[in-house]
Amino acid sequence: MAQQQQNKQEKIVSMFDDIAPTYDTANRVMSMGVDISWRKKACDLAYNYYGKKEIDKIVDVACGTGDMMGFWQKQAQKADVEIKELVGVDPSNGMVDVARKKFPEFHYHIAKATEIPLEDACADIVSITYGIRNVVERQEAFYEFNRVLKQGGLVVILEFMKDENKNLLKKIRDFYMHKILPYVGGAISKNLEAYTYLPDSIENFVTIQGMQAELENAGFEMLHIQSFSMDISTLMIARKK
Repeated sequence: MAQQQQNKQEKIVSMFDDIAPTYDTANRVMSMGVDISWRKKACDLAYNYYGKKEIDKIVDVACGTGDMMGFWQKQAQKADVEIKELVGVDPSNGMVDVARKKFPEFHYHIAKATEIPLEDACADIVSITYGIRNVVERQEAFYEFNRVLKQGGLVVILEFMKDENKNLLKKIRDFYMHKILPYVGGAISKNLEAYTYLPDSIENFVTIQGMQAELENAGFEMLHIQSFSMDISTLMIARKK
């Protein structure tokens, strides 16, 4: 079982290495830019919940090409919040290479979500945006987030969540995710398999209730749950007890 999980994780990382050069373009086209508002909302709410104007460290796990790190910085400036260090963690060399070119002022580690190379209780905020779905050992990752967070620190998650309730709007969403999105992403990246993986991974993912239970099991208390745009994307903010 452990070997199967490792093989699955390695295949996912390899897939992201392959699509890294076109990842940002594909994301903006497929989301029509609406993900920008979701990311800003996540940052703004997290700063409000944390309530401090000086932050030592924000760690963005599965940082990819660095988009969320850029939003952490931009929204901090608007909120008059000082961040001493922004750290990106991702197992994909290809994605981090793109991030380094976009944001050379940030720090990066090539590492898995379950093996963050940082000391205990060093981070104020740990975020993972559209990445926890790609972590095979999700519960272990939540324990790791708890380890690196300070007491009272926040974990901020944006993700496409599985929804058992299928009303008409959600059926329309599912049609887009399964019948349109893979071909748009595939055309841009020349990798249809990678963008077929996205809707399939959502169908096989955990529900909001399931993830809340996993976070609580890892020592977090839930502060905020909010879904956006026909429940396409869900924001979860939890505090380390």
